[in-house]
Amino acid sequence: MPKAFAQIAFTPAAQTFQDHYGTKEAYAKFLEGEELSGHTIDPDHATFIESMDGFYLSTISETGWPYVQFKGGPRGFLRVLDDRHFAYADYRGNRQYLSAGNISQNARVSLILVNYETQERLKIWGEARIVSLDEDQDFVLGLMPEDYKAEPERAIIIKTLALEWDCPRHIPKRTTLK
Repeated sequence: MPKAFAQIAFTPAAQTFQDHYGTKEAYAKFLEGEELSGHTIDPDHATFIESMDGFYLSTISETGWPYVQFKGGPRGFLRVLDDRHFAYADYRGNRQYLSAGNISQNARVSLILVNYETQERLKIWGEARIVSLDEDQDFVLGLMPEDYKAEPERAIIIKTLALEWDCPRHIPKRTTLK
């Protein structure tokens, strides 16, 4: 388990539960040492991220409420930009703008990417930034998958703060029809 993940996830409340259920000592080792790990996108992460056709995005409203939304597109609609950033074109949807509104007020996001066929799951915590069409139309349109009939309204760039492969134990095996 990477230190970056443990620093974010192991809050005092989580550690209280770990202590109660006897796992605190086992997880304490992940908080030790000075060197930070698990905050950069390695080649395995990049391959997995770019293979996704959807993911779950959690944002936080300015009133403190979490909001989770499924974001989807053709495989490859998520693009790794470098070892700390990935992005996607945010398409016109139901026009409620809950995720975009939340990101505009609080950059903290959490994502869960799941490959049900291989029973793999990647958790990502990061900070999101909106790039509007007016700000950089070429960048936003450059993220559009070829021949995908959707209207991009903006791009979302996510800076990774922690990445963690999650236990596959309870991921149902499913196959996407192609």
